[in-house]
Amino acid sequence: MTPATGFDAVVLAGGRGRRLGGARKPEVVVGGRALLDHALAAVADADRVVVVGPGDLARPGVATVLEDPPDGGPVAGLAAGLAFLGSDGLVAVLACDVPRAGAALPALLAAAADDVDGARLVSADGRPQHLVAVYRAASLARSLAALPAVRGASMRELLAGLRLVDVPDTGDAAADADTWADVERLDAELGGRIAP
Repeated sequence: MTPATGFDAVVLAGGRGRRLGGARKPEVVVGGRALLDHALAAVADADRVVVVGPGDLARPGVATVLEDPPDGGPVAGLAAGLAFLGSDGLVAVLACDVPRAGAALPALLAAAADDVDGARLVSADGRPQHLVAVYRAASLARSLAALPAVRGASMRELLAGLRLVDVPDTGDAAADADTWADVERLDAELGGRIAP
């Protein structure tokens, strides 16, 4: 039996990919693999992993759930993932469009191990990356319960009352694939073959 690693993971793989012309973002290939598979590789050491997204994104051995109704935003997706896991420890939360997030996960886990509600990556220009983070599941559950509704709620609203450690993103690990220009840049950096 594999020893517990001390964290679970929620990978958010919903959204409409509007800035990618409607492309299914989790399946966009960057650096030779789908964005969703980069995210799953980042949390490969988690005790349990759940992907929040359409069922046809399912990967062998990985649970997949979807918020009801769908397209409720990241907070609704996070709520669905946490409800599935029933976790009471640390939970890594990753958006599927951040292919280098795995590089930041050890520092986030270490920072969240202190007496805080979680740790999130913060970009060089000071922007918090709420979806490249590790939180205490109990803290998220309390914040979710305090919201009037999870559908359409913002991550900023959800996290407003939590004590979070900001971990500097010194290696641009939170660079995301929001546009085709982003995809091409990340693909080149990760050694892929997307044609210009």
